[in-house]
Amino acid sequence: MSVTSPTVSDDPVVFDPYSDDYFDSPFETYRRMRDEAPLYYSDKYDFWALTRYADVAAAIKDHQTFSSAKGVTLDMVKAAAKGESSLGKIIISLDPPEHERMRKLVNRVFTPRAVTALESLVRETIDRYASQLDPKSFDAVEDFAALFPVEVITSMLGVPAADRQMLRHWLDISLERNQGMGMSQESMEAVMKSGAYYYELIQERRKKPQDDMISRLIETEVTDDGETRRLDDIEITGFCTMLGGAGAETVTKLVGNAVVVFADNPDQWRMLQEDRSKIPAAFEELLRYEGPSQYQIRTPTRDVTMYDETIPEGAPVLLINGSASRDERFFPDADRFDINRERKVGYNLNFGYGIHSCLGAALARMEGRMAIDTLLDLIPDYDIDRSGLQRVHMTNVLGWCNVPVRGAQTTDR
Repeated sequence: MSVTSPTVSDDPVVFDPYSDDYFDSPFETYRRMRDEAPLYYSDKYDFWALTRYADVAAAIKDHQTFSSAKGVTLDMVKAAAKGESSLGKIIISLDPPEHERMRKLVNRVFTPRAVTALESLVRETIDRYASQLDPKSFDAVEDFAALFPVEVITSMLGVPAADRQMLRHWLDISLERNQGMGMSQESMEAVMKSGAYYYELIQERRKKPQDDMISRLIETEVTDDGETRRLDDIEITGFCTMLGGAGAETVTKLVGNAVVVFADNPDQWRMLQEDRSKIPAAFEELLRYEGPSQYQIRTPTRDVTMYDETIPEGAPVLLINGSASRDERFFPDADRFDINRERKVGYNLNFGYGIHSCLGAALARMEGRMAIDTLLDLIPDYDIDRSGLQRVHMTNVLGWCNVPVRGAQTTDR
């Protein structure tokens, strides 16, 4: 299904990443930005934004010019500019050469062989939650998609089963942005609780190692300036909060988005029913069409001139991959959801690109594909209660917190 034909407006385009326009569906605003302000400046929040595919892809690849070191959210970049940042060595906020050293530590966990070895864990976790669903009526996010991804990633880290959903709850609160750019007191407390939890778990693993990622990170040695050392507790805490958060949120939102998108495009759902081999392509199209992560933050290491304007050194820049993925200059009929879309090499910016490509992309793909396959069995024909649909209001996240599903028929599972 294509979106409604764009309307022409004489008013200047306004992009506010903390507004209902953004949270509800920013794609018409993105289109106007690409057409009218490909280099956009926000007076309200003092940031710049790129929206066209060619510009976003080039900037993401150019880590020497567009640095990640000031933070991953606008809040962080603004705090860093004031000298108030408490950001530690989190891999997504590092530039080379530190980035390469840190990434090597975690890369081995997400090699193709390592991810393949997780298949039974992922399948068992998805099946466990799916078996608890009533196909006639359930919430695709609250009862399913929000639950299994955090179980998978936190079990890998070594979090006890009883604590995993608690961490998801804290994560959701920490990402909420109902009051504009700044974090609420509740959000800040959730961040601190999550960090303190992982810090304490690290202390336990130092005393009694187990077969989990935290124990392996404790034993890992890194070389800095020719000297060999081990990671400190703050660095390991940073790894845990990053992996735990990204591993939980991305798949949760993508599966929730999938249920709504396929409800809007039932012909595509029927195609998958008839040919399950199309699931990997469908996952990639879902990621392009309505990916959970909509933009990445960078700060230029020098003045950058584009479209006859200059982005000052150190100014926050939003690289809006969610817009780039709908750029009709690169994707023919970009607003049409099509699981048979011809793929282009290197096209998918929604798992990052270049040195900051998503560490867990292979795992996310496995989880997403398995979840779609499970839903095809569970609800071969369904619709959604649109009156119960509710979007999240989170920083840099596009998705649903509630997707009520009504199964029109069931099959034996």
